[in-house]
Amino acid sequence: MKRWITNLGLLQIFCALLLVVVIMSVSNWIVYRNSISDIYEKMSENNTLAVKTMIQTFDGIFRSVNYLIHTIHGLPYDNLLQSDGSLNMSRVYTMQSQIESLISSNDAIEDVIVFYDEIPLAVTSKGTSSVEHLFGRKYRHAVYDANYWRNFVRSRHDFKVFPAEEYTVLSDTTHEYKRKKFMVIVGGNKLSISNKHIMVLVNVDVLLQQVNRMTMIPGTSMIVLDQNRNMLLGTGTGWDLVEMLNDVYFNAEQEASLTRENYEYHFYQSDYNGFIYIDKVPYRFRNINSVTQANYAIMWTAIVSAVILSVLMSIYLNRPVRNILRLLGGGHSRGNDFRKIYSGIVKLQAENEDYRKQLAFVDSELRRGVFLKALDGLPHSKEHDRELQKYKPDLFPHRFFVMAAIRLDIRVRDDEICPVETLAARLQDGLRSDGLEAAVFHEAGDRFLALFGVKEPHGKARMVLRLRQSVRRLEKEVLKSCAMQVCVSKLYPSDLEHCPKAYEDVRYGMMFRKVNEKESVIDAEELRHAWCAYVPHERMEKLSNFLLGGNMSEAGAMIREMLKENAERNIGMHQLEYVAKALFYNMMRLAEVADVDAKSLQELERRFLSAVEGASGPASAERALTEALEVIGKQCKKEQPSKLNPAFISQYIDLHYMENLYLDHMADIVGTSPKYFSNYFKRTFGVNFVDYLNKVRLSHARELLRDTNLSIAEIGEKTGYLNSSTFTTTFKKYYGISPSDYRKKLLGA
Repeated sequence: MKRWITNLGLLQIFCALLLVVVIMSVSNWIVYRNSISDIYEKMSENNTLAVKTMIQTFDGIFRSVNYLIHTIHGLPYDNLLQSDGSLNMSRVYTMQSQIESLISSNDAIEDVIVFYDEIPLAVTSKGTSSVEHLFGRKYRHAVYDANYWRNFVRSRHDFKVFPAEEYTVLSDTTHEYKRKKFMVIVGGNKLSISNKHIMVLVNVDVLLQQVNRMTMIPGTSMIVLDQNRNMLLGTGTGWDLVEMLNDVYFNAEQEASLTRENYEYHFYQSDYNGFIYIDKVPYRFRNINSVTQANYAIMWTAIVSAVILSVLMSIYLNRPVRNILRLLGGGHSRGNDFRKIYSGIVKLQAENEDYRKQLAFVDSELRRGVFLKALDGLPHSKEHDRELQKYKPDLFPHRFFVMAAIRLDIRVRDDEICPVETLAARLQDGLRSDGLEAAVFHEAGDRFLALFGVKEPHGKARMVLRLRQSVRRLEKEVLKSCAMQVCVSKLYPSDLEHCPKAYEDVRYGMMFRKVNEKESVIDAEELRHAWCAYVPHERMEKLSNFLLGGNMSEAGAMIREMLKENAERNIGMHQLEYVAKALFYNMMRLAEVADVDAKSLQELERRFLSAVEGASGPASAERALTEALEVIGKQCKKEQPSKLNPAFISQYIDLHYMENLYLDHMADIVGTSPKYFSNYFKRTFGVNFVDYLNKVRLSHARELLRDTNLSIAEIGEKTGYLNSSTFTTTFKKYYGISPSDYRKKLLGA
């Protein structure tokens, strides 16, 4: 017993239940001290405020109806007849539309009926009809029929509110009759505003719903009288109006009250239209003392019972609380048990959330890995095949599929680049929001793969069109920092065995994509392959000369010029990669001759290949080549300034190729023997001196053949040959064609 009493968990349960007992006891004590009569006084005051609020609501509705009637009178539709006596239906429909718009903001108004003396047509907010049809079939009443209303509107009358009566109403949708309670309000005609007769039907049930009666004392009811003390609306029964009104001297500026039997009657008069509102409230409770004593006995009985219940519940709940605490890892340590339970639950929820995220991530990566493995076309284990079958419904939702390769050209700072998982999720969500059933996977680097389900054999064209629209939207809205390049494969049946073929389509499609392709999405089936890369030997030689001579600006201009020429030819991406590699390795040859550190060259080559193989266009290739140019150019400048170096030799030959450059002469120029110079030249330039000199001379000769009208002999003389026969023989040896035929071929092209 002592262990139970000292148990903190048991005391917590008991104190919590005891707190409930204390709160309940204090509440009962407050009720007892204030007594039921005081509560009644407060309820009576609240009831008075509620009634006045209701009166303001009624006045507001009557004011709105009066304004509505005046507005309709002001509409320019007093004459609906044309010159030939027929109805102008255009004006009729326009008026009906305006009436419908006027009452749209007031739910209590069931309908508005406008009719004329000389026209059998009645215009309502719901359409047009005749007065006879409206009050003969639509709104039927034993007394208020069409004849009654026609006679009434012809008589002289003020603004009139008719008492609430039940009408038999024909539904416009179900064509069934229902019972509804209406107050009919008719505008006055003593002061003629227009020749329209206007009737407004107010739905009493909807009107009472707009009036908040929940704050009134239960058993309270109210009636509404007009200024002539005719009853318009009542919410209760048992009213003796004649006797009550005779007993009350009612002053419009004051409120009046009257007590009869078990009720109090409060009289109010509206400041707006003089209507009288009578509130019937149950009179003060009888036998207050006996009720108070009974409440006193109930209070003490509840306190004693609650204390006993607290003790029993504390003993009953102690063991379950200890078990829950033990399951959550609390053990038998003393302390605040409920705080420990709460902490354990919060920790368990956090662990469950982390576990759920981990499972989702693992499932996503497993799905991606299984899909990427299926692209290699190699046989895999049975476990892999089972996983493929597991994800097949998600990957292939329809009979056919199209694969797409997606490349993102990210143009933001490194600290703003999203994780590839986030980019894949954004791509998939964006495509699916545009109605494309896509499954997107990250392949590697900035490359993604997507599978699109296609329902019909001829549905690919429509899918590609929607994909282009979706890509344009994604570039503007979702992936604002990324430009997208997409290539779609052929249409294949939804089988895993076709995935390698589709992957081959998109892989080669991205390779053969044109560098100036303006369309983000291309179709691999529509690609046309053509070899038109521009890599002239003479330009490569000039690039080498500029680089060896330290002319970095001219070397950079040469690179930009060659890339621009290839871009204008609109070569494929694989051809752009070839051109960039050709330029790079031509520069690397010079770096090796200059004895540049091998590790530096290897690291430069690695960076260059990584950049150019993932290039998205000529600009990316130009950045990679410019970096290589700067590195190699700095290394070449470290060579000692001697005449026996490739830069000096190539520059001297390029400047003096038209002279008689013999081997002995060149050896004298650089200050060495002819034999040493010959070996050095062959080792440095990869060709012997005569071949190199002939290539330089013939490259200039080709330019003169193409761009001038000089004779063959004159061109031979200008390029360093002693006579035209030697020039012709040498030209034909290197190019397989005579100079004259070469010029004719150029003119023919």
